[in-house]
Amino acid sequence: MRKDLLTNTMQPKKELVRVVIDKEKNISVDPTGKKPGRGAYVSLDPNKIQEAKSKGILEKSLGAQVSEQFYDELYQYVDHQKARKELFGDK
Repeated sequence: MRKDLLTNTMQPKKELVRVVIDKEKNISVDPTGKKPGRGAYVSLDPNKIQEAKSKGILEKSLGAQVSEQFYDELYQYVDHQKARKELFGDK
């Protein structure tokens, strides 16, 4: 179980995606959950990603500026994962 940064609820790790910031302040999506650095878990809900972008939630949690491009990348990743889950179910 991990705490979802966007909904402030505990959810199974497979229901979330990890966003990580490394020592060089590079922010990336971590689908494996094993990249080194400070991580934050976000839900697989594209609407929540848009909300996080408008409220600056990731910036506050990670302590760094998050680019518009990264939010777009995160949104696409989450949208794709959500569609996969709906199509193929839990695997």
